[in-house]
Amino acid sequence: LEVGRNEIVGLIGDNGAGKSTMVKILTGVFPPTSGELCIAGHKVDWRIYSVKQAHAYGIETVYQDKSLGEKQALWRNFFVGREITHPFGFINVKKEKEIAHEIMVNTIGFRGKGITVDSTVSKLSGGERQGVAIGRAMHFEAEIIILDEPTVALSLKEVRKVLNFVQKI
Repeated sequence: LEVGRNEIVGLIGDNGAGKSTMVKILTGVFPPTSGELCIAGHKVDWRIYSVKQAHAYGIETVYQDKSLGEKQALWRNFFVGREITHPFGFINVKKEKEIAHEIMVNTIGFRGKGITVDSTVSKLSGGERQGVAIGRAMHFEAEIIILDEPTVALSLKEVRKVLNFVQKI
């Protein structure tokens, strides 16, 4: 599998063919059993490859299954695992909320008054949830954004929203 710059690639196959497994290998969740992994022309030692290293290479993922904290505020979901902190290690809530608001308005395009950075994920539609996950990936300036079946179980209207987010990328 080779993906070029500014390219949208679809991976198609039957259920159980290994599409999601491939995604999880590329993103450092699962180790491969054989083969080579090269990112941006650099051979990666897959025996020690991890999600953290995938992030360092600029690989972000939007999974088909729930990857957002349902009961958490949107701003918390943007920075989970990569919190912005003050010098003593406390989370900089004000900064995270400012950045989350910027992502919501300018990247995702949430304009309504009903959704704020303090809204919980459970209040969002499926397409809006995928938008949050995609916005998070875009914020961290990903070189590669992998979408693992981002439109599964969405209505046609919600599918259009997700595809619009993909076009923005």
